[in-house]
Amino acid sequence: MTGKITAEKAGSEFGQIMDRAVDHNDRFLVERDGEPAVLILCIVDHLKEIAPPPSWLKDIHEDSVRNGTDTLTMAEIDEEIAAARAERGEPRQRLND
Repeated sequence: MTGKITAEKAGSEFGQIMDRAVDHNDRFLVERDGEPAVLILCIVDHLKEIAPPPSWLKDIHEDSVRNGTDTLTMAEIDEEIAAARAERGEPRQRLND
């Protein structure tokens, strides 16, 4: 559901608005001076309805889930990259922490 709210209400009730967006997929059209200004919606809703991933990215994600690599931490990913580069004989690069 998309509801219209004023910018003032969005500011004073932001926590409750976020909860409704996340828990119930509610959307809020925020108006400033009676004109539409921004839309508040949860990221899951945005990714599902407005910006779905391309099929090739879905395929990569499915492969990652099958291989168990979807749960790697950033540190583990950095280690995998460093190991692959070392196998190819590339110089070691400093990775961001």
